[in-house]
Amino acid sequence: MNKDIIAGKWTQLKGKAQARWGDLTDDDFDVAEGNAEYLAGKLQERYGWERDRAQQEVRDFEKSLN
Repeated sequence: MNKDIIAGKWTQLKGKAQARWGDLTDDDFDVAEGNAEYLAGKLQERYGWERDRAQQEVRDFEKSLN
């Protein structure tokens, strides 16, 4: 699933993302609106992960949607 599709279906996918990353708030997801870079940045901030790990988490999430 490409990034345009994720952004377009963000409302439906938000629940799956919230289940995966419970430390992120509703506001975090609302602002993200499917933006992978923003989401990775929030994962870094909330979980204390390195940038590479946060980006990999987002990629893994995207792959799990296929």
